[in-house]
Amino acid sequence: MQRIANLLVIKNGQVLLLKKPRRDWYVAPGGKMESGESIFEAAVREFKEETNTTPIGTNLKGVYTMMIQEKEQIVDEWMLFTFVATDLIGDLFEETTEGLLEWHPVEALAYLPMAKGDRTNLQFVVSQQGIQYGTFYYTKEFQLIKETIQSSIEEVNHFNG
Repeated sequence: MQRIANLLVIKNGQVLLLKKPRRDWYVAPGGKMESGESIFEAAVREFKEETNTTPIGTNLKGVYTMMIQEKEQIVDEWMLFTFVATDLIGDLFEETTEGLLEWHPVEALAYLPMAKGDRTNLQFVVSQQGIQYGTFYYTKEFQLIKETIQSSIEEVNHFNG
């Protein structure tokens, strides 16, 4: 099963998005995990490759199963791990072979063109605490058929001495 890791930076009320040329859809920078990589390592590496910057304050925000369905049959499936960071350092690329990098107000996640599952995922990242889990079913043309979503807020336990 293919594993994808992406990372959204939120800074000064804006998010850094990558506009992919194929559909003119916006995504969080990311890509395929390499053999032996942790999901964290993959998210940071892919972000660096696509932006020329290093994310700061990186945390896991979502774990998703993505399904492509044709009629009633599953024809493709992959996992998506979404991370968030609070800042970045380095000189940001303007354009890469993957597309255009652009800063947008957080509110733009509600209307920028993107896959509906990505909208659900990224809006959770910018507005909710905890981690979101879900499964998204799409047609081959990436029309959302259905989604199931769960979320949790991780508790932090502090121990004395």
